[in-house]
Amino acid sequence: MTPEDPPTAEPPRPKRRGGRPRGAAADVRTATIGVRVSAAEYGALRQRADAMAMTPAQWLREAALTRRLPSPPVSAINREQYAELARLSANLNQLTRLANEGERVTVATALLAKIKAEVSRLRLELIGAASEGETP
Repeated sequence: MTPEDPPTAEPPRPKRRGGRPRGAAADVRTATIGVRVSAAEYGALRQRADAMAMTPAQWLREAALTRRLPSPPVSAINREQYAELARLSANLNQLTRLANEGERVTVATALLAKIKAEVSRLRLELIGAASEGETP
């Protein structure tokens, strides 16, 4: 090319920025959770993360967000109510079995009232319509 030749028609290309392209704004992680671990725990985490070709942070995030945690402990009042409901259910089951076998069944009115109230309370509680201490 000589100084008298006209310049080419191609405009100069803009300089591109290098690096990883930006992700969606909703996916940007801005919060930090600090967790202290012992050297042995860190070694175990590192080993598990390496086995999955992840960093320890990635492995912990996946483990925390995708694994099912154990159920929370059941309160004493719930265990008591569960036991009471089991007793009532057993009584009702025995009466039903006898009635289905053709036996004559007599039921105390108080027991029927208690079963009816407990079933009503449980139904309301299951749909979230009854608050603590409220009786139907």
